[in-house]
Amino acid sequence: MKSKIRVFAPCEEVCQICDKVQYREASLSDKLKLNLHVMYCKTCRQHTITNSKLTKFIKKSKVKCLDHDCKEAMRETIDKALKEQQHQQP
Repeated sequence: MKSKIRVFAPCEEVCQICDKVQYREASLSDKLKLNLHVMYCKTCRQHTITNSKLTKFIKKSKVKCLDHDCKEAMRETIDKALKEQQHQQP
């Protein structure tokens, strides 16, 4: 069975493709769809520009994420505080 490649994609699909491009997960056909679509869609073109800027800023910022153990400790602390708050309410 032959699969057809649709060149003109809807805006929702193009936004997803834009995100894939940001994380370098887009195929060549996805990139083609994105580039053709942003030629005529001002909204998606602006979204793509904004997304690219965001990616550059995040890379420049050298943000460090918490490791799994820190996240779990924070989650447990928050859960404990919420339970205590619920018990204090009349």
